[in-house]
Amino acid sequence: MSKFVLCAPLLLALVSLGQGQKLAATPPMGWNSWNHFACKVTAADVRAAADAIASNGMKDAGYTYVNIDDCWQGKRDAQGNIQANERFGDMKALAEYVHSKGLKIGIYSSPGPKTCAGYEGSYQHEKQDAKQYAAWGFDYLKYDWCSAEKVYKPSQMPEVYKKMHDALAATGRPIVFSLCQYGLTRVWRWGGSAGGNLWRTTDDISDNYDRMSVIGFAQNGLERFAGPGHWNDPDMLEIGNGHMSHDEYVTHMSLWSLLAAPLLAGNDLSKVSPADLAILTNKEVIAVDQDSKGVQGRRVAEEGPLEVWAKPLADGSYAVGLFNRGQSANPVTLQFTGIGIHRAVKVRDLWAHRDLGSFTSSYTATVPRHGAVMLKVK
Repeated sequence: MSKFVLCAPLLLALVSLGQGQKLAATPPMGWNSWNHFACKVTAADVRAAADAIASNGMKDAGYTYVNIDDCWQGKRDAQGNIQANERFGDMKALAEYVHSKGLKIGIYSSPGPKTCAGYEGSYQHEKQDAKQYAAWGFDYLKYDWCSAEKVYKPSQMPEVYKKMHDALAATGRPIVFSLCQYGLTRVWRWGGSAGGNLWRTTDDISDNYDRMSVIGFAQNGLERFAGPGHWNDPDMLEIGNGHMSHDEYVTHMSLWSLLAAPLLAGNDLSKVSPADLAILTNKEVIAVDQDSKGVQGRRVAEEGPLEVWAKPLADGSYAVGLFNRGQSANPVTLQFTGIGIHRAVKVRDLWAHRDLGSFTSSYTATVPRHGAVMLKVK
């Protein structure tokens, strides 16, 4: 045998490293079943979501993953292999259907004995489940802490999540690994070393402005922990679920894009309105989220309920959000020196798709109640 033949563990480590570099180079984009369907989700709903993404402009805008959340699991067979329940049936066929649309598919489990909704978790079946997901053809795993608190201590989170990451890597299939444990134990400090491509920094979002804004604006300060392959995740998008206004959904999409957050739609895509679809598919705003520089934006100015956020982009320009968290329309001003610019700049409105002209020291826009203006400053 040649002395240059790599031993199996080293070869596996190199394969895993290569996958880690390729996976989630920009924040994952797609759809997740939970926010709208919760435990009522079926294989038909997942197929319908894939059909919609492939045909309504979302795929063209960058949405890739069709993710099944909780409640798909059935029982384990005699060998301990996890099976889907009667609402899902043949998971390999479902994955093949999603792949046939040019999309990828995700699945959900828990490191505990049970999932949040009481279905079978992966406790003591990590390697077995990872092999099953890979054999079915899945591309993404959301791994939700839930009942793990009954069998592990909080201090064990890093090793528990790394155990599943290693099991996924051992399959040889590139699978994005999403850590869902609500920001406990400052996950942003260890999520990457545990193999996470993204990690939840908060408790669950809901479809109301107060909850969304508290979660989103609280991400300030976490930007140094995010970057290509490892992202802070302030939870899924609620756009289109009907309980926020148009301006509030514009704020949601603007803020998440500036945060370089995963963009996972959570609505019923078979019934999405043209207005909500336009928010979800604004390519200029999405380009901010998907920028190759991979920097998470931060707050650069604040005056009462008025905030200015900025994110440097790969082309040397800045994306800027002017936010009004107040109860009436207000002027919000970007001082160019606040983002390190000391010369005249060109400003473009990313929601209006309009060049606004050149400005020397500042730019001011009137922002509606709970609304946002999103700019590119170059």
